[in-house]
Amino acid sequence: MLEVDRVTAGYGEFTALWDVTLRVSAGEAVAVVGPNGAGKTTLMRIVSGLVPIRAGDLRLDGDSLKGRRAHEIVSRGIAHVPEGRRIFPRLTVEENLKMGAFLPAARRHYAETARRVWDLFPVLAERRRQRAGTLSGGEQQMLAVGRALMSRPRLILLDEPSLGLAPVMVLRLFDLIRRVREEGYTILIVEQNVRQVLSLVDRAYLLEVGRIQVEGRAADLADQDFVRKAYVGI
Repeated sequence: MLEVDRVTAGYGEFTALWDVTLRVSAGEAVAVVGPNGAGKTTLMRIVSGLVPIRAGDLRLDGDSLKGRRAHEIVSRGIAHVPEGRRIFPRLTVEENLKMGAFLPAARRHYAETARRVWDLFPVLAERRRQRAGTLSGGEQQMLAVGRALMSRPRLILLDEPSLGLAPVMVLRLFDLIRRVREEGYTILIVEQNVRQVLSLVDRAYLLEVGRIQVEGRAADLADQDFVRKAYVGI
């Protein structure tokens, strides 16, 4: 489905990713882990069209997305749940979901998709008329995921979904992500909580200083050396 092929990217004169290659097949859940500053968020931003590619290519089902603007990439079926959630705090929960369904095709199926989101996240249904800024951190993260689902994506990008959450909420969130995956969505996730994410995904990549260092099946990588490298890069 998604192919990142020898991609180099960065900001201004700074290069954050060097010759990065990875793939995500349809129906798969894939993690990218690594220490702070490794380039994980930049990787998600190049996939969603927020950071341009300097070299290499990005393909979805064989079609190049290089040079595509962010709204075009959303229309191709990629939804990005950014680090820090980025919900609209003054809007209600339901209004945030409507913002996620801005594409014409998504608007036509709004009621059906909203029901799926309410079923996945019952607490959001209870708070549908509550301002999003008054939700707990965990509830805001659920809303960010729910808003992404409203665009009826084929691929969901999750950037550090457990960041800043209490441990009990982290466990609950990963259980909810597992349920989202069971709905048939393909997932690419960047996550600091390495042990938890390896129990969720099929495969994982270790990104260090802008380069892929290790890749493999999650079950094979769930050892102390890999986890230590993912946290501190040594």
